Amino acid sequence: MATKTDFIYSTESEPHRIRTKKILKQHPQVRDLIGKNPLTIFAILGLVGSMIALAWLLRDQSWWIVFAAAYCYGAFANHALFVMIHECTHQLLFKSALANRWAAILANLPHIVPGAISFEKYHIKHHSFQGIHELDADLPNKWEAKLINNYFIGKVLWLFFFPIFQGTRVARLREIRFFDTWLMINILVQMAFNVAVWYFMGWHALGFMFISLWFSIGLHPLGARWVQEHYLTFKSDQETYSYYGVLNLTAFNVGFHNEHHDFPSVPWNKLPQLKKSAPEYYDTLLSHKSWTILFFRFLFEKEISLYNRIVRKERGKVALTDVSKPDIELFQATEAAEVVS
Repeated sequence: MATKTDFIYSTESEPHRIRTKKILKQHPQVRDLIGKNPLTIFAILGLVGSMIALAWLLRDQSWWIVFAAAYCYGAFANHALFVMIHECTHQLLFKSALANRWAAILANLPHIVPGAISFEKYHIKHHSFQGIHELDADLPNKWEAKLINNYFIGKVLWLFFFPIFQGTRVARLREIRFFDTWLMINILVQMAFNVAVWYFMGWHALGFMFISLWFSIGLHPLGARWVQEHYLTFKSDQETYSYYGVLNLTAFNVGFHNEHHDFPSVPWNKLPQLKKSAPEYYDTLLSHKSWTILFFRFLFEKEISLYNRIVRKERGKVALTDVSKPDIELFQATEAAEVVS
């Protein structure tokens, strides 16, 4: 078996906008699924409240209990809160962009690390320029892929230190303005929350939240989500994969990734309905049924490496070199144009 030494380059356009137009033409009723779900704020409040309550209960427990609670519950709650931040990023809760941003900052609190606002900056680019290495933070760095490659130990370390690897990608995305007023607000609010948790509950409570964060996006079956979404794990050239397993119940349907990329304006609760509305498009695509199985496949199968990503050099008709214009406005304008086309 030849070891990959580079990404898979494509001259084709990313598949989602093409499929969106086809689905809208054949199934115009899909437009009815587009909208907001303000009730999602109650999921945020419940998840944040549960993490604070459990942190309080763990404040005097031994560290092994803290780790067990973080792995068995905290990771799932924190992962779900990432999905909530994702919903806020696409402005799927409220009509007001301001309200969505504050909801994202609220959902960010148990994560300990301020990431809601920076996620918004980079995630919108991921949708607009999927596979463009200079704009898509979801792609691994070239040195990152070379370092980890397809080695078992390398992939274990990559998953374990995944938050750090993600953080290093910021340096290559030079067209995105990293620091602004909203990022400062996110940082200050998060610092105040962290200090309050430490002051009133102690290090074990704060540690529980941080360990939960680490497991939720790292060496945990939930970490397979980052592999599932865009890594080529089948012998195919399909660029995006969905997951239809039971953990969607705890992850607010984030596994419906093809559906989400095709229609980013459809909230989480209507993604299964979207799939049912266009079965000839989604049932024919390869998909995953288990994050746990994928987790072990990724670790042990040498055919799967960090080079199993499709990249492209063509930016398309739109080039976001003007960082003074909010990316989210441009993305929504493009999205709206496609809906009415």
